[in-house]
Amino acid sequence: MISASAPGRVNLIGDHTDYTGGLVLPMVLDCRTTIEGEFTELEWDLTSADEPERCRFTPGVDDPRSLSPRWGRYVACVVDELRNVGIGPSGFRGHVATTIPIGSGLSSSAALEVAVARLFADHTNGVLSEAEIAQLCRRAEHAASGVPCGIMDQLCIVSGRVGHATLIDCRSLHVQHITFPDDLVVSVEFIAPRTLAGSEYADRVEQTNRIESIIGPLRDAREADLVRIDDPLLVRRARHVISENRRVTEFVEALASSDHTALGSLMVQSHRSLAQDFDTSTPIMEAAVERLLAEPDVLGARMTGGGFGGCVVALRRR
Repeated sequence: MISASAPGRVNLIGDHTDYTGGLVLPMVLDCRTTIEGEFTELEWDLTSADEPERCRFTPGVDDPRSLSPRWGRYVACVVDELRNVGIGPSGFRGHVATTIPIGSGLSSSAALEVAVARLFADHTNGVLSEAEIAQLCRRAEHAASGVPCGIMDQLCIVSGRVGHATLIDCRSLHVQHITFPDDLVVSVEFIAPRTLAGSEYADRVEQTNRIESIIGPLRDAREADLVRIDDPLLVRRARHVISENRRVTEFVEALASSDHTALGSLMVQSHRSLAQDFDTSTPIMEAAVERLLAEPDVLGARMTGGGFGGCVVALRRR
């Protein structure tokens, strides 16, 4: 019997910047997805502690993008990507369990993908770097869900360290581990179920692509470049991404200087930008953030992840 696991993640600041090569600052959580079992000759056969339907497929024969149950598509698409790079035996029989709330915006699907990839990276002769595992799992996510997500979730889950924030340059894939202060604590509150498939997430990706066709890479853009965009909607979208990249850098600087006031202010600014310029918040999430900000120990709060539901994250004095 062998096993592999991967944690969930929460994003402190830097949302909807990763798919334009921007900056993000997530951190891994103390909840995990674990897969355990044994290699077999041909078929994959998985049961789940959280889903009633078992996952069965034969690599190279079944189309991984059309499998039922849907959670099995993430597994099958990772296996398919592994086979494309010449890694992985044909089959596996085992069980999947998770302590990550499913559909909460804490990357339960990415954790499942990374756990499957690690199963082979750790227990076969295949050698993959952290960045290669993250890129492979991102491709699997695209195939399984149809959502054109960035690299943040997979790369944070692969490379994150407990007690540290993970500063990721999504263009170079450079990762820097930022020690998290002992006098602060991050709390995550689940607000509403959500799935990015079928949401407006893909619309936001398409809008940023249109923006970049006008002003070039958003990673390199500045607020002064906004005057070159005629569409008011695209101006708002671009303003969020440009300002959010700046806020990530300022947040890291505030962590280093223990500037609690700046940390809280930057989180609130990020939330307002996501809500007003990127239109990814909901009334129930707005109410949750306002309620958290009224608590005396909360420095800042914001929605986290892709939006349209999910979780809010708060930074508190310990």
